[in-house]
Order: sequence, then C-alpha cells, then structure tokens
Amino acid sequence: MQLNLLDQDRLDGKLGKAMQFAMETIVTAAHIDQAEALIDISFAHIDACFYNGRAHLDFVNYMLEYGATLAVPSWTNSGLVALNDLSIRDPLTSREMDEARQLMQAYVKLGCNPVWTCAPYQLPGRPELGAHIVGSESNAVSFYNSVIGARTNKYGDYLDVCAAITGRVPFCKLHRDEGRAAEILYDVSKIPQSIRDNDLFYHLLGHAIGRKCGHRVPAIMGLSANCNEDDLKAISAAGSSSGSVPLFHAIGITPEAPTLESAFQNNPIQQTIKLNLDDLRQARNELGTNSDQVLAGIALGTPHFSYTEFERLINLLGRRCIAPGLVFYLTTSRHVLRQVEQQGWANVLEQAGVKIITDTCTYFSPAVNGLCGKIMTNSAKWAYYAPGMLPVEVLIGSLAECVESAVTGQVTLDPWEGL
Repeated sequence: MQLNLLDQDRLDGKLGKAMQFAMETIVTAAHIDQAEALIDISFAHIDACFYNGRAHLDFVNYMLEYGATLAVPSWTNSGLVALNDLSIRDPLTSREMDEARQLMQAYVKLGCNPVWTCAPYQLPGRPELGAHIVGSESNAVSFYNSVIGARTNKYGDYLDVCAAITGRVPFCKLHRDEGRAAEILYDVSKIPQSIRDNDLFYHLLGHAIGRKCGHRVPAIMGLSANCNEDDLKAISAAGSSSGSVPLFHAIGITPEAPTLESAFQNNPIQQTIKLNLDDLRQARNELGTNSDQVLAGIALGTPHFSYTEFERLINLLGRRCIAPGLVFYLTTSRHVLRQVEQQGWANVLEQAGVKIITDTCTYFSPAVNGLCGKIMTNSAKWAYYAPGMLPVEVLIGSLAECVESAVTGQVTLDPWEGL
C-alpha cells in the first residue's frame, strides 16, 4: 500500500503523537483488509462516546492530552446516560455513570457535534449520495449505505475516532463500487398487501433477512410504493441486529437500486428467496411471545423516534392516557425533541404518561432504572437486545398495537391475516 506524503508524515509522528497513533491504527486496519490505498472521508458518526469501561475514557483522554483534533465534521452516537438529566442515579453503578458523563463531555471537547443520537440521518446536514463517510452504529451504517447511498463500512470503537482524526480510511469493501453489488434477492411480493402496509412488517422483514443472508448484500423486491424512511430505518435496525446487514437495496426505492439489474450491477442473480407469512411468523416468535404475564410497560424509540413517528403517535393516542401502573418510555434525539416541543406534542405526551428520554436508549438500565416484567415494543432491535440487558420479557407489535395496549393496560393485538 502506497501512502501519500501527508499520510507518511502522520505515520512518522511529524504531526504529533495523537495523529501518529491514529494513523498507525488506520494503516493497520488497511493491511488487515488488504486495501491498496486510503481515501478521504467527509463525515464521521462516533460510537466510541458510548461508555463500555474505563478504557474508553483513557483512550479519549490520551488523544486530548496529545493534541488530537478532528479532520472532518463528527457527530456523537447516543451515550450510556442522558447527559442532560442528572436526576438519574443508580448507587450500584454511580462510578460508571460518572465516567460515562465524563466520556461524553470529552468527545465534545475533542470537537464532536453533541447530537447524542443513534439516528443521525434524521438531522439536517446528513451526508449525500456517494459521500465516503465513517459510520459506527449498526443501524446508522445500514441506513447511510442503503437509504442515502453514502459509503461506509462498519467502523468499530476507536477506529471510528482515528478515522475522524486523520480524515482517512482504507479503500475497501463498501467504499468500492463492486463491494456494493447485491448478492441475494428477497421477494416479498406474495405477502398480502395489508401486511406489507403495516409498520411492523418492516421490523419482521429486517429480522428475517438478517437471520438468513449472512455477509451477503441483499436486495428486496416487492416493497410497497409508500414505503418511507421510518420503514427503511426499521429494516436497517433489525437486519443489523439479528445479522450483519450494513447495506441492502430496495428495488425501485433506494438510490442505488432503481432496477433489479442496477442493484446487482448486471451480475447474474445467484439465489432468490421468496419470503412468506411463515417467515414473518417465525420472526415475530423469535422476538417474543405473548405469555400470560401482566403487561408492565411500553418501550419505543430504538432507533430514536423520528418527527413523523411522533406525529403518528399523537394521532393514535388522541386525548387518551396511559393506563395506571404502566410505564411508557420513548427515546429520541434532542433535535427531534425540539421539533416536537415546538408543536406542543411533548407536553401532550408527558401529560398522557409518556416519559421522553434523549441522549441514550431504553435498553440501557440507567435511563430506565428498575424496568422489568413484560414490556411491549414496536422495535425488532429493542426486542432482540433488551432481554439480554434487562430483566424483561418482550412482546413486539405495531405502533398502533403498542398504543392500544398502553391505553387499555393489557396486550391488544390486531387480527393479522395468518399471523
């Protein structure tokens, strides 16, 4: 691999120890991926701001001590704690929570834009089609690649920061044209239209694809023409939770797949899987079953709730309130919350019994201290991860089903055909 003069100066330590460390990391990653060159990036979404232990804080403090600066605009992923809510205290984890706040503040000092969201694509100024960027949070990587058509591999913690500091990444995999060609086709056209028009369908579809496609880039044929970004967000989150799907193509919908041929870059289709109701039923059962246990609460916003999802929630809830004894948690970004507050929706929801949380997620215990029992969610990602992180039993439903269940105080499911 050939380095340009500036890269070599970085590697030789002529631009300081922090830059040297960052460049060594990028070059090592390039060798592992057998990349022949490095390329410039224009944006980074940083996951290393999420606290997973003291090493995270030591790393960023080292970089700050040796004068690290960011080469590209960089936004923060959600953190372990809600940085603007100091009332949340857990005496068993107080040291970890304090260090988590220090970590988040350190990335602000480094120069990151403190958006604290796992869905940065909902904010203005997002990357454009064809832009080479660094994504780190799995659902955001999939959304950026698939829905926007920006180009990023899945960059792990520390590597994402080193890329943002150098402004360079290995030119490999999803940064290259040939790495983005579809390799397997999923056909959902035989699934009843009424089900394909339900928001839960996209969560179950993403989960099913993640389970089946391995490391291949999937293409999806037969999605409804009214499929929107919230639906594509659901596929992104579910597919990158149950499996490794950093890129998918929705034929006729996503920008690199106006036709079947373009999605496969004119390569022959090696395998076609026709998904049916049994596949959706299996996905729903894998994500939780409706036991006899009493419903304890609702958890929405994984990934973070969008403005349009808030609008749907307000319309579904109307003037009703959450049933007494139930908890209703909803996470979103600060940016979307400001929009919601301007509409007066935040006050309406809070009066109805909905707890809105920013900066973090509801399967991290500090924000939802004490959450336990049977919890209903509309998110395949939450349903997939929460049981391993919280003492909960999960049931997945559509947004409408979650709202009706929250209001009645008991699980209320729609009579889906075949499910």
